Amino acid sequence: MGKCLSCCEPPGPPGTNLAPSCPAAIPTSHSRSSTGFSTSDSKDTKHPVSSTDSNPILVGKPLVSPTEKKMFAQYTKLPPITKSKSNGENKRMSLIAKDFSEAKALLLFDLYKDPTENAMLAEGIEKFCSDLDVRPEEFIVLVLAWKFEAEMMCRFTKDEFTNGCKNLKCDSIKSIQAKFPELLAEVQNKQSFKELYRWTYKFGLDVESGQRTLPVDMAVSLWKLVFSQHEPTMLDHWLEFIEKHPTIRGIPKDTWDMFLNFIEQVGDDLSTYDDTEAWPSLLDDFVEYENDRQNQNVKE
Repeated sequence: MGKCLSCCEPPGPPGTNLAPSCPAAIPTSHSRSSTGFSTSDSKDTKHPVSSTDSNPILVGKPLVSPTEKKMFAQYTKLPPITKSKSNGENKRMSLIAKDFSEAKALLLFDLYKDPTENAMLAEGIEKFCSDLDVRPEEFIVLVLAWKFEAEMMCRFTKDEFTNGCKNLKCDSIKSIQAKFPELLAEVQNKQSFKELYRWTYKFGLDVESGQRTLPVDMAVSLWKLVFSQHEPTMLDHWLEFIEKHPTIRGIPKDTWDMFLNFIEQVGDDLSTYDDTEAWPSLLDDFVEYENDRQNQNVKE
């Protein structure tokens, strides 16, 4: 392409129905006294005296004398047990900390950063890709740059790299490599791929020179790359049309964005193309060109 691409609280006592993941959800109606017995219903627990109340076997529990009842009643109800939400949040953050070390990520960045800038440039990214056992022009490198929210090719700033590693919970070459299958699976999702596709246009621009339209050669290279996993049937014809018309000097963003909608609607051919829709003029020209080409093939 000419450029590299870069809380668990232990379960409560039986009957509390406390979800393990919510340490703050201690029910207030089951407070316990220092005796270990529930005091929330120490009042109003008297039963009418019947002939069976005098028989512990029939009642199923020993009789409690009035003296004993007074003894239990003198214990005041303890306040409900509560736990601050911050305690659970701290535990969650400590678990994340075990998976990711910012200090290690910074050390990893320092291995590849340019000696004159606080960023990884072309040479450093090439070495970084080599250690990851991938080529800079591979699709997974594009996905990784997307997850790092890189603003331009051949460059990872310190913040982009460290924040990207933090979001992925990676702080070593091996841990980044281990994320590759997950990242590739993520962009199988239609919405995720759409986000990657739209981000790719901005990624290809030379923002330092103020470039706002993607040059044709860069657009062609990026179209080939972003569709390398699942290539649309019409892609080759579209790129052929672009390259055969030297008057096309750049690809505007609306044309880039709408091309994804275009290939989803027209499918494997142009039979479902609706010329009444507001397509960019370049796509209308492509349809006309492609219809002429197909008609010529039929005549031959």
